[in-house]
Amino acid sequence: MTTTAVQRATRVDIIGVPMDLGASRRGVDMGPSAIRYAKLHDKLRRLHIPEIIDHGNLHVPDREALESIDASAKYLDVIQSVCNELANKVERSIRDGGLPIVLGGDHSIAMGTLGGLTRGYGEAPGLIWIDAHSDINSPESSPSGNVHGMPLWFALKNGLAARATSVQIGLRDVDETEKSLLRESGVRAFSMSDVDKLGMTRVMEEALAIAGGGKRPIHVSFDMDGIDPSEAPGTGTPVKGGLSYREAHLIMEMCYETGTLRSMEMVEINPILDTRNQTATLAVELICSGLGKSIL
Repeated sequence: MTTTAVQRATRVDIIGVPMDLGASRRGVDMGPSAIRYAKLHDKLRRLHIPEIIDHGNLHVPDREALESIDASAKYLDVIQSVCNELANKVERSIRDGGLPIVLGGDHSIAMGTLGGLTRGYGEAPGLIWIDAHSDINSPESSPSGNVHGMPLWFALKNGLAARATSVQIGLRDVDETEKSLLRESGVRAFSMSDVDKLGMTRVMEEALAIAGGGKRPIHVSFDMDGIDPSEAPGTGTPVKGGLSYREAHLIMEMCYETGTLRSMEMVEINPILDTRNQTATLAVELICSGLGKSIL
């Protein structure tokens, strides 16, 4: 893996997106507040980042005030509208020299984050997608119609992610229809079996070579259900056998060491299902690892 000189972020832009329209279980809209409550700002200041700007939360309409017309992709129009607003903020952050940190909310918001990054760079970023699920269902293949299971499919379809520079890590619960879609997509996917066999260091070396090669800006889209529920219980779709605490941190540490990690998002944190804000606290720790916090 080729690396570049590591430079600490000089400006961080925090953007909250309390989106719960893409999921069936309620509560994930409180994720941004839970992450802030877990002392995000205090811990970022301890990293001596010169400028930290919190842009607050985007407005997401209440589910009760909406009608979902298309059962194959519930609330898609509203989700896309919020994602367009998110894309504008992420693009501005990139153009202003910031490092956007997007706080979710369900994983459907990745369409907005990736849209803003693609506009800001003029091309799709290298993508490290951490998740128990592949999120590559289409409206036609989805058994639930929940859009948080579709963002990677939409991103690839619309040129917001490139199959040659996108990597998934931590998969262990993939729908039968998604398996063929994932194979057809050309996205490199590392299941938990791959992590077990290869070890996280080798997985990350291969993933980073694909996503950035030391040159392309890298975005980490981190679904907290990628981590084992024993460490991250506050998610709506927990699956046993996930990433360990140290494996999750190693992902972020190795991304930082490339010198090309330019954005990240933490999604699918549901405080209602959590234990003493454990999952949000871990998300803050992972953000800090991605920004250069080290053990020694």
